[in-house]
Amino acid sequence: MAGFEEIQRFVEEHGHPPEHGEDKDIFERLYAVRLDRIRSLEECRTLVGPMDHQGLLDEKAAIQTDPDESIDDETLLAELAGAAGASDLTELRHVRSRAEVRAAEEVANREACEDFDLFKPLFDQVETDLKSGLRKTVRFGQDAGINQGEFFILSGQTVFVAEKGDEFATPQGHPDARLRVVFSNGTESNLLLRSLQRALYKDEAGRRITDADSGPLFSESWEEEDVESGTIYVLRSLSEHPFVAEHRELVHKIGVTGGKVETRLANAPHDATYLLADVEVVATYKLAGINRRKLEALFHRIFAPAQLDLTIQDRFGHPVKPREWFLVPLHVIDEAVKRIQDGSITEVLYDPATAQLKS
Repeated sequence: MAGFEEIQRFVEEHGHPPEHGEDKDIFERLYAVRLDRIRSLEECRTLVGPMDHQGLLDEKAAIQTDPDESIDDETLLAELAGAAGASDLTELRHVRSRAEVRAAEEVANREACEDFDLFKPLFDQVETDLKSGLRKTVRFGQDAGINQGEFFILSGQTVFVAEKGDEFATPQGHPDARLRVVFSNGTESNLLLRSLQRALYKDEAGRRITDADSGPLFSESWEEEDVESGTIYVLRSLSEHPFVAEHRELVHKIGVTGGKVETRLANAPHDATYLLADVEVVATYKLAGINRRKLEALFHRIFAPAQLDLTIQDRFGHPVKPREWFLVPLHVIDEAVKRIQDGSITEVLYDPATAQLKS
């Protein structure tokens, strides 16, 4: 990953992927060989794919070279060793500062997160919250606080602070702690808190992701996405999919509409959103002055731990993974609606183990 990031920096500085050729700089040729290797190894492509915002893994972007121009790493390293000519053994050259060494070690210490399946729903929910407006990103300030459970954006990746150890003082008297940091590309690292602070502050695109804030669901002043008379509806699928059929009493879709519920369901058997099957309305709740976008996003955040993980084929044979269905008993949804009415809904989260809403 560190090697791929070096290639990305080269592209940002020069405006093109590294190329082979005897007329090219030795470092560019080294990066070109490295990029070819990454493109050819599926495990490498999978690992760095989420980082590839420049499309470097696209085979069409590969530089075509004559076979005799392609050289291996050993030859390149031999050229690199003599590129600067002979030097006095008593003269230190190309010695990195301790800060650079520490930064390189932090990158190199990233490893695959073995239990990433536990964190992926959290990353998915944060992405949904950002799109819906429940969360926003703010610039990270120098020496700003970092706590367990918080999300950040670093080098284009979402970062989650999964664990925070006991705090201790640095030799300079600053508070520090060891963190377990999980990245959205499925890797993790044990970083010092101050190392993450420095990295976020130095990264011009580094951001803190705020906590989810539903904002006012009901208000006297009308906004563009408010509806004067809204309906929360709960659907049960009549699909014959084996999993859905087995858990039919638990599989529910929760939505909000400003119009007639029946109108939205007219095309259900042909819509992957409704699992390509008829549905039945098992509950409706009338509300007034409601912000539909915020309410739907809030429901999806609360029941995210019970989101249905199911992939079906749409009518064109393409795989689709509906996101609006949840394995939740109807009585819990009824309780959630009551909490909307008394204002306590933002304080709870659904616990699948006990099938209850918990603060």
